[in-house]
Amino acid sequence: MRAVIRQVADGTYLVHGSNTNWIILTDGGDATLIDTGYPGDRASLLESLTKVGSSPERVAAVLLTHAHNDHLGSAEYLRTAHGTPVLMHEAEVPHARRDFLHQVSVGTVLRNGWRPGVLPWAVHTLRAGGTDQHPVAEPRPFSVGGALDLPGQPVPVPTPGHTEGHCAYHLPHIGAIASGDALVTGHPTSRFTGPQLLPDMFHHEQARAVASLNFLTPLDADLLLPGHGPAHRGPVTQATEQARTRALAS
Repeated sequence: MRAVIRQVADGTYLVHGSNTNWIILTDGGDATLIDTGYPGDRASLLESLTKVGSSPERVAAVLLTHAHNDHLGSAEYLRTAHGTPVLMHEAEVPHARRDFLHQVSVGTVLRNGWRPGVLPWAVHTLRAGGTDQHPVAEPRPFSVGGALDLPGQPVPVPTPGHTEGHCAYHLPHIGAIASGDALVTGHPTSRFTGPQLLPDMFHHEQARAVASLNFLTPLDADLLLPGHGPAHRGPVTQATEQARTRALAS
């Protein structure tokens, strides 16, 4: 499957891989890469960098929203092959090293196999390398409290719950949020479209994931760039309220 690249603002690209997204922020030919898709998305990931006028060698850093396999798939490859630093919230560092794994288990997936979309999603995940482990040998924490000195000037916004150290990134200059899995707009296992949380089985702490919507609500943004699903335009206050209502009703 070839990735679909959508330019959503000047120097900002939302790339749809195989059931997951990554984001490229460019400044000239230099780039910040937010997430990296599944391990099986690697060829598409590298191609997407070229198509937006950058290259793997010019990625200033990989920023992880979190260390699930469908988001960190090629992070260690970029680190070892090109010396790319892999940055994340400090609470996510041991997760990226695989000191532990906060990810939906095979048993939980099987118990939910009767739900629409779950078994096709699981088959796709296996084919995309979603159960392979590609730990980041030297993950680095960033300092929370302002814009990072990287292309796109992303501002970390900690949003724990989906994982212990999940982090979204505010892009104030374009009024956007790279929300990872803290707030998505679709997923093969969801019956909803539009702003929502992922189904409960995917969250390490579902109640904290709901509560973390409060950290996104006050941000000045009307463009949502999620880890799953299409871009969404509209006030973030409405998006978070819709997601909260759906989560509490499920």
